[in-house]
Amino acid sequence: MLSRRIGVGVLEDPDRIAASIAQYTTQYAKEDELCVYTDPKTAKNIFFPCPVVSVLRPDQALVDDLYSGKICAAVRGTLPSHSTLSYLKKVAGCTSLERIVLLETPDGHRFFMGPVGVDEGYTISEKERFIQMGKRLAELFSLPSVVGVLSGGRHEDYGRHARVDASLDDARELSKRTGAVDFGILIEDAVKECGCIIAPDGISGNLIFRTLVLVGGGRSHGAPVVNLNRIFIDTSRANPDYVCSFLLSHKLYLSGIFVCY
Repeated sequence: MLSRRIGVGVLEDPDRIAASIAQYTTQYAKEDELCVYTDPKTAKNIFFPCPVVSVLRPDQALVDDLYSGKICAAVRGTLPSHSTLSYLKKVAGCTSLERIVLLETPDGHRFFMGPVGVDEGYTISEKERFIQMGKRLAELFSLPSVVGVLSGGRHEDYGRHARVDASLDDARELSKRTGAVDFGILIEDAVKECGCIIAPDGISGNLIFRTLVLVGGGRSHGAPVVNLNRIFIDTSRANPDYVCSFLLSHKLYLSGIFVCY
């Protein structure tokens, strides 16, 4: 039987993760639903109110246990992004990761958005997959089923620059193929109507994410990797806590939307 345990990576800022675990286990779930993956030094110096896996390479142990079924979901937490995601790609046997992040505006409005990795979402077919999964995620979280597609300009900006024209063409084609709504560059309108928003490419998606979360006072609940058959949540250290990422992992596990063991 698959474990109900969620693995959480910890290296930097261990006190904040420990506090998040205590809050989550007190308010939402039993202690044994979370398990920390960290190194021996951190394990010795910080008390975590849950089981701890103490190893020299916690990034690899987290991914290995996810794929062996020892844990049902993994939250990157504060493990290094590059080494953890590179190892995840190796074990998963894929050349790239596709992430859709659950964002929240300062006034509490939530929506999914992708792509958010700078190397993601540059082809029509990639963005079609983001639309399909984004719509499923939005419906799962009772958000509007409308998916909005963004481009590099207003519709009337066509002809001003080749790159603008290409992004407008992509958005028009995606709208035709999938039924998503073409909002041009008007993200302020898309946020009001959509449960999922598709950025023109990973660079602009990453900029939107960083502007909202790191500058604009919004927050990220975590970014599920949607092209795997395992639940892996990428996270941002900009958030005050990780409780929402734990809840996201738990709900995705219960939904069965990714897990294909």
